[in-house]
Amino acid sequence: MAILEILKLPDPRLKEMAEEVNRFDEELKAFIADLEETRQTGPAAVGIAAPQVGRGQRIVILDCSTTKKPVENHGHLVLVNPEIIEWEGFELGREGCLSVPDYTGNVIRAERIKVRFQDPQGEHHEFEMVGFEARALQHEVDHLDGILFIDRLVSRRTDLFQRKVYQKGSK
Repeated sequence: MAILEILKLPDPRLKEMAEEVNRFDEELKAFIADLEETRQTGPAAVGIAAPQVGRGQRIVILDCSTTKKPVENHGHLVLVNPEIIEWEGFELGREGCLSVPDYTGNVIRAERIKVRFQDPQGEHHEFEMVGFEARALQHEVDHLDGILFIDRLVSRRTDLFQRKVYQKGSK
């Protein structure tokens, strides 16, 4: 396994649309293992998308089970070709991103979503998500479409904030 380099704004690859995954093989599983190792090294990273490490494929890893206030969630997920097929409600919340490490921002997202995806073996699944997990997945799916959280700010003047410096080992 390897820790991959995380692309940072203004890298133009972050704005590209990711391609659908069609091959579910050992190479894909090895990449997913590297992506997970990379996610775990990021400060407080609950999710990561393949485009953040320069791979233009529709792959997301999400794990909201270790957040300070774990609410209803599905634990550790690897979502291949995720598609949000239903959404409901709206909520404003603060987001950060490994690819925009110096800032956080207030973003409006759906409160509830339904997602359809494949697992690393190619099997199809559908889950409903609420709250923080729904927000985190919407953030990661945006990466697959070349969208960063700063693209969703209502106002950069009032909704973008300088990030506090992370302490090593804190979440």
